[in-house]
Amino acid sequence: MKKFLLLLLVFLIGACAPAAPTSPATVAPPTQTLSSADTFGTALAVDAATKAVKPPTPVGTPLPTLVPITHPGTQAGQMFWWNDTVFYEVFLRSFKDSNGDGKGDINGLIEKLDYLNDGDPSTTTDLGVTGLWLMPIMDSPSYHGYDVVDFYTVETDYGSNEDFKRLMDEAHKRGIRIVIDLVINHTSTQSEWFKAADAGDPNYRDWYIWAEKDPGYLGPWGAQAWHAGKNGYYYAMFWSQMPDLNLNNPTVTDEVNKIISYWLKDMGADGFRLDAVKHYIEQGRSQQNTPATHAWLKNFYQYYKSVNPEAFTVGETWTSPDNSAKYVGDEVDASFEFDLSKAIMTSANGPSASTLSTQMQTTLDLYLEGQYAVFLTNHDQDRSMNVLQDDKKAKLAAAMLLTSPGVPFIYYGEEIGMTGTKPDEDIRRPMQWTGDSASVGFSTGKPWRDPSSDYPTVNVANETSDPNSLLSYYRDLIHLRNDHTALRTGHTIVIDSGNRSVYALLRYDDNEAILILANADTNPITDYSLNLASGPFSGTLNAVSILGLQNPSAPQINAEGGFSGYLPFTEIPAQSAIIIQLEP
Repeated sequence: MKKFLLLLLVFLIGACAPAAPTSPATVAPPTQTLSSADTFGTALAVDAATKAVKPPTPVGTPLPTLVPITHPGTQAGQMFWWNDTVFYEVFLRSFKDSNGDGKGDINGLIEKLDYLNDGDPSTTTDLGVTGLWLMPIMDSPSYHGYDVVDFYTVETDYGSNEDFKRLMDEAHKRGIRIVIDLVINHTSTQSEWFKAADAGDPNYRDWYIWAEKDPGYLGPWGAQAWHAGKNGYYYAMFWSQMPDLNLNNPTVTDEVNKIISYWLKDMGADGFRLDAVKHYIEQGRSQQNTPATHAWLKNFYQYYKSVNPEAFTVGETWTSPDNSAKYVGDEVDASFEFDLSKAIMTSANGPSASTLSTQMQTTLDLYLEGQYAVFLTNHDQDRSMNVLQDDKKAKLAAAMLLTSPGVPFIYYGEEIGMTGTKPDEDIRRPMQWTGDSASVGFSTGKPWRDPSSDYPTVNVANETSDPNSLLSYYRDLIHLRNDHTALRTGHTIVIDSGNRSVYALLRYDDNEAILILANADTNPITDYSLNLASGPFSGTLNAVSILGLQNPSAPQINAEGGFSGYLPFTEIPAQSAIIIQLEP
């Protein structure tokens, strides 16, 4: 037990130079696995130690200072490049196949970069995104990649490490930054680390979490968490083939640091999406949001910022907003705000938009300004079009998303209305580029998964030249966000609309103010009234619509810089969004 307590006081800094995975012959012997007849008391080898977790030891190297964005009105030191970015989540296996094997790959993504952003700000035919999140790209036996075998090697289905470096070069030429999924909560059972641990190798045994007897309790969702190995039981919360790493072991943390340094320095990645971050360290039966996880992440933050102070991390916290916000600032740069995303979907479905108004205010109150990621749905959820069912609602959701504060993420295919419901493979189907055959322009061979049955009409080729298509609407919104600093990094005020169906939001900085109106009802709205007791305005304003219904009236500004009884239009059309620029 004393050995465990001592280990908690140690934080080893990984060498900044890249390194291959440590071999069994060179790993320092870790502590021995605990055992006891008391199955609950020793459920985790780290339980007693983490209950007494101490504050993390600061990293010796001074933390470099991030360079804040200097747009007008932003608070110094709070807005960074990711706040200027619209991200696009890509599942490589399903995006574009370059060699006809039916599986998407890195070179296929490179072929389609101009669809995402052609690098020319004056064009509007590209989607306009400025960031990519790549789902797992490291060597893995599973189609999804969330059980990694080798953290230093690109999955062969996707290409090579050199292909990835070329992708980084080509993306950066177009002004696109790339973050990659970092899955360090667990590995694959096929990892050489786990094979050695399961065989009883003392150099690797404590890289994972073991109990001599089955502790008998379940994971946080009621699933089996302890699984029989060759000698004892190992903890694997998600699946028996995904054993959890023991991040309380400094040797494991040291290896994680090497992985981070390798991808940031040698491979050129711009940051990481952190999978399952709330589950990093368990404390007995407490399996999420533990003090030990927060303590570990504080050192993690210091380390990756010392490697690259501009690196960005966004955590998959998937917890309550108050818990999620606690990770932001000195543990991760931003957290995915699941409750806000759910509120967007609920309100876009109508007829009431009050859920979003309320949740937006909660988000603004809890988080550091702008340091949260907002989205509609992702690779673990039914696709947004299946939830919303029609283009009008999908456009309304897109407008709510892409005018929101925070860092917006779009799931690939969402912009064309791709459909898919569980199982997971069906929400990760091949991107529908064309509608002339079942290969959907994705591959010259048979795609690894059949496309959705709606591919003849729901595809890029069919929508790209239609000004009224969902794809065109996404393009308009993204380019609008790119063109207006207030939409990206401005301050935010939720405005009282006097009608539950009308969502009203003000985004502003020292340079401009933008008013967003959305009617979630299936009927036009006339009985509304915008009221802002105090605000940032003075003098006389002009009002110009930059999206949606034209010719709005301007508000009369009161002595406190706000307005009352403001009606930009006598009627707001059903299921529509309007974006109005307010200027002197």
